[in-house]
Order: sequence, then structure tokens, then C-alpha cells
Amino acid sequence: MPPDLQAIKGGRGHHDQTVVKKVSRRAEDDGHGGAWKVAFADFCLALLCLFLVLWLLASRNSERLQVILNNASANLIDEGQGMHNTLANGSKGSMIERYPVPARSDVLNPGDPTRGGGDPRQGRPSLDSPEQLQELAQRISKLAADEGLQGHLRTAVTPQGLRLQLHDTESSGMFERGSAQPSARLAGLLRKLGPMLAQIRNQLLIVGHTDSTPYQDKTPGAFSNWALSSHRAMAARHELLSGSMPESSVLQVVGMADAAPLEPANPAAAANRRIELFLLTSAQSQAIAAMYGPFAPERSELGEQVRSVVAPAASAAR
Repeated sequence: MPPDLQAIKGGRGHHDQTVVKKVSRRAEDDGHGGAWKVAFADFCLALLCLFLVLWLLASRNSERLQVILNNASANLIDEGQGMHNTLANGSKGSMIERYPVPARSDVLNPGDPTRGGGDPRQGRPSLDSPEQLQELAQRISKLAADEGLQGHLRTAVTPQGLRLQLHDTESSGMFERGSAQPSARLAGLLRKLGPMLAQIRNQLLIVGHTDSTPYQDKTPGAFSNWALSSHRAMAARHELLSGSMPESSVLQVVGMADAAPLEPANPAAAANRRIELFLLTSAQSQAIAAMYGPFAPERSELGEQVRSVVAPAASAAR
């Protein structure tokens, strides 16, 4: 053994030689590489693109719905204390519009005879006798029972025609609260009434009613129970037309707010919130239509009074 190695061995004592073992850690480092980060970034990018596409589609649909609802004149929804136009004001944190008021589509029924001109009611029978109206009331009551609305319907035969009232109860309503969106059961019943009313000549008055619960904003231009009752009456008309009833079957659509409660002692009662369909006799239809017909002052007392004043003045002027 060389002297220098003997000196080192002698100085350190008889220690074993240190062995350094090199182990490859490539297999362990594979699980901590950057490939998963790239995949996660691609996933986030794809998700962002998906949200962007959904947002663009929602914006496009909102513009189209704005046009439709403006044509229907009923694009308002309930916001707790009052009504406002969500489509005009933009989305409030959700791309799903709440309580849309149904607007009539461009083509309700491809075979709608009202689109060909003329009155499709011509040649159809008119139910004017109490017996005929009572029989029709029984048929409508059966339809209401099939839709689960037997507790929501009141019928009465009057000298003016058949009066049908579809009202709320404490457990369920005909419309969403504060909205003109009809419930599924009400929409189903009205659509079934459409073909029945299309077979007769009688015309309808559609009247909307609310309870006396006021809106917080009472300024003249604010949404009120008057507007809500009108919108609900128009929504009922839409459902009837969707059920193939001709447009000429509707004589008048009216909103009466809380002016005619069923329960005057309890103005906020659920029964006061209702839609009324008044099937008029022929004589009553003609009388109401005459109220809004051409004004002929020469045939009225007012016309006689006007002539009695104008004629002497004209003679004096000559």
C-alpha cells in the first residue's frame, strides 16, 4: 500500500469506505410535471368559450323577445313591490327571464280560418236560450273538472248570457302572483274552450280582476292593478286563440282591477283575483257593439240640441 494511503488510513482509523449510490428520480418527477396544467388551462378556456356563446345567445333571444312582448303590450314581471320591464333594463344576474307574458306567435294555427278573410262565425248557431246556455255551462264544468279546476269555476246563466268566472283560491291561483303568466291548468282549460267556442256564433267579453292589494309605487305612470288585470285578460285571450277560437269571437277585453270584487267584505280575498268570460247572447252583443259604433249626432238628442243652437245663429249670420 502506498505511504500516503497508509497515512490517511492510520489518521482516520479503520473506517469503511463511503459508498454513494445515485438513484434516478425520473419516474417520480413524471407525476409532478406541467402537462396537467396545460390540460387544465385548455379546459378553462373551453368553459369560458361556452359561457360566452350562451351569453350571446341569451342576448339575441332577449332582443327577439323584446319585439314580441312590445307587440303584445305586456312585457312586465313581478319584482316584489312593483312591475318593471326586465328585457328593456337588461338581465338582473340571470339569463333566464322570469314570468314572461305570452305573446301571440306569428302563426297560431296554420288552418286558422280567420286568416282567409271574412267572419268564420257566419252560419254557426247562436246559443241564446237559458236551456242552451245551461247545457254549455255543464260541458265547461266537465272540462274544468278534467283540468282539476272544479273548485275554481263559477257559472251563472243571466239574461245577458253565460257568465264564467275562473278565480283563485287560498291554495292555488289562476296566474303567478303579480304576473300575467297563466298557470298550466288555466292555460290547458282555455285552450280546450277554444274549439268549443269556435263552433258557436256567440261573442265573448273577457274581463280581468285583481284583489285590492296595492303596489308600492302609486305614481300615475307606475304599474298598477289596472294594468295587471288588463294583461291577464289579454293572456286569457291569447290562450283561447291558441285553442283555435276565431278572433272575431272576442268582442271586448277589459281590465277592472279591484273595482268589482266577488267578496266586498274582504277586498284582499283570493276569490277576487279572477278571469271572467261572459258569453253574450246575440241581442247583448249587438247592444254593446252599438255603444261603440259610428256616432251620428243628427239622430241623437245632443244633435237636436246642437242644431237648435246652430241653425238660428247661421240664419242671423246671413
